[in-house]
Amino acid sequence: MSATRAPGAREPAAPAAALAELLAALPFACAAYARDSGRLIAANAAFEAEFGQLEGHRQRERLLEALHGCGANVETGGEVRAPHNGRWYALYWRDAGQAAGVGALLLTAVDISERIEILDSHKSRQDKLLFTSRLMSVGEMAATLAHELNQPLAAIVNYLNGSLRLVQQSGGPAQVERALLAARTQAEHASAVIARVREFVRAREPRRDAQQLAQIADTVLELLRLEAERQQLRIEVDLGPSLPAAYADRVMVEQVLLNLVKNAIEAMREVPADRRALRIEARVNLDGEIELRVLDRGKGLSPAESEQLFSPFFTTKTDGLGIGLAICRSIIEYHEGRLFFEPREGGGSVFGFTLPPAEGRT
Repeated sequence: MSATRAPGAREPAAPAAALAELLAALPFACAAYARDSGRLIAANAAFEAEFGQLEGHRQRERLLEALHGCGANVETGGEVRAPHNGRWYALYWRDAGQAAGVGALLLTAVDISERIEILDSHKSRQDKLLFTSRLMSVGEMAATLAHELNQPLAAIVNYLNGSLRLVQQSGGPAQVERALLAARTQAEHASAVIARVREFVRAREPRRDAQQLAQIADTVLELLRLEAERQQLRIEVDLGPSLPAAYADRVMVEQVLLNLVKNAIEAMREVPADRRALRIEARVNLDGEIELRVLDRGKGLSPAESEQLFSPFFTTKTDGLGIGLAICRSIIEYHEGRLFFEPREGGGSVFGFTLPPAEGRT
């Protein structure tokens, strides 16, 4: 790697040569600009490779304008997207003192395009999981409403049929008979709508195939990595290399595991830092099902809370809606499995679910 000077510059004096050698040794794109004139004093090969095609890069003000827009100043830093190559950079400006015999400002540009792409990918995945959660929430509520409304509608139709028979037998007014017939027609129409809703909910089968739970767990933990780090949370994963593939819809099972792990993290928010430990483990149980468990060291749940845990709209959180675990239960039941809770020995909770193995299904 070598450093270059602006065209037409004199042979570097000793300070300038030392600066050029220093920049050449740095692994990132680096350049030095004169504080007063803003001209490029020296730059390493990485800087020329990254910004050499950017018009005006040899003047500090023009470089700033190209990267940040008009009105930028030398203190401007942060993350920018270079217009000439579409890549993202984190810019760091530092006072280099009297480098090369003049007051100089040192620019270091770190390519962060890969990190930005990963964050965008994570956001896209989170949006997809959130969409699945909303979709399942709608399905859960639609199924509940359909079930609750179907019975009273059936009773209304029966009452109307009985009333019509009484009117016909007694030779009652024709207007009453017409009104009862119209009411029955509307009730039967409402029942038909409810039947279609129930059929739609039942018909929403997951798209299942062979899935490795270790990969699903890696995805979920990566999504929650920053939150876990903020809480100084230790995470242990023991899924075993011999664990068979599960017959599952990947996005739906990710949603379930994401919900359980988030709940576990929130349960340990008030726990001393040295006890904040989360464990994810899996095994094949005695019934031949794949059983995954999420273990936390939170305060746990009372017997009364554990009895209502999976009921819709029940929650132990002050800002919760109480539909997360109900949705998770629906997803797991779609997969012919079960969602369960048990207290953890030594304090805390265990939430888990079972899935059928993929062998013989695909």
